[in-house]
Amino acid sequence: MSNIEEVKKVLRDSLQLGERVEAFTASTHLLGDLPELDSMAVVTVITALEEHYGFTVNDDEISADTFETLGSLSTFVDQKLKS
Repeated sequence: MSNIEEVKKVLRDSLQLGERVEAFTASTHLLGDLPELDSMAVVTVITALEEHYGFTVNDDEISADTFETLGSLSTFVDQKLKS
């Protein structure tokens, strides 16, 4: 399973998106376009990513750009896994 597919699974499970997530691509906009992804849900997704991948995310590492698209979120996860 590629990283982007794993991130999609985390989004699906943490935001209860169901099968809609299957149509998501790297360019799918998240923040602002996905009604389920509000400020509180961002915290839920970050926690789910931390649990799934076993890393810790500091508050200063998160910006709106991180959650702009599925691709940007996947890139963030890649960077966390490499550090």
